[in-house]
Amino acid sequence: MVIFILIDGLRPDAVTPAHCPHLATTLAKGASTLRATSVMPSITLPCHMSIFHSVPPTRHGVTTNEWSPMARPLPGLVDVARAAGLHCAFFYNWEPLRNLSQPGSLSFAYFQDNVETPEGDQVIAEVAARTMAADRPDFAFVYLGTVDTAGHAYGWLSDGYLAQLAKVDRALNVVLQSVPDDGHVLIQSDHGGHERSHGTHSADDMTIPWIVAGPRIRPNGTLAAPVSLLDTAPTLARLLNIAPHPQWEGRCVEEAFQ
Repeated sequence: MVIFILIDGLRPDAVTPAHCPHLATTLAKGASTLRATSVMPSITLPCHMSIFHSVPPTRHGVTTNEWSPMARPLPGLVDVARAAGLHCAFFYNWEPLRNLSQPGSLSFAYFQDNVETPEGDQVIAEVAARTMAADRPDFAFVYLGTVDTAGHAYGWLSDGYLAQLAKVDRALNVVLQSVPDDGHVLIQSDHGGHERSHGTHSADDMTIPWIVAGPRIRPNGTLAAPVSLLDTAPTLARLLNIAPHPQWEGRCVEEAFQ
């Protein structure tokens, strides 16, 4: 089982044992960088389209949080996994993410519109943990969106932001407890933020944490080579033992593997 967890709006300088101990523990156990890069515009839907399709917004064409069909379609990670016969599941609380894969590619999807609720990610995490334990999908995507909501409400790295991150860290642990011994987990953000916004070229917006852990991953390793969110799909493809699509522009982060 491969689980991909995205914490929306998480800045890497917030990833500390004081603010998010469970995430910090995973960072210490796996291969990671706190200097991975996002894409422009550094906002949620363009970033997610780039994560799942391993191409920049200039290629997939989604440049706002309103989805539009790709002018030159290419399969994303979930579509490639489905074509290989794998079972994929999504758990999320921001509705536009339903367009990250083609119809018919998912075996299970759970959405609840609770991203504005402080306990919303806890609900998503509990459903994800129960479903993964019962159904054991080959690949699961778990989206936790309330840290970004807190950033817009209170400001990035504010007390309100960090308090919400602590809640989300507890939700994250619920998901992590469901990962089997032979499973792998990749955790990252889509973008950072500054003041009460994001979307610019600034390092505060463009720098993200990127963490992968599991039995095939080199433990306790800080990644030296640059990592982009375009590299996520090829890396997940390797963990799933499937070939990346030839039009993907990212690379597998080989340095992370044993």
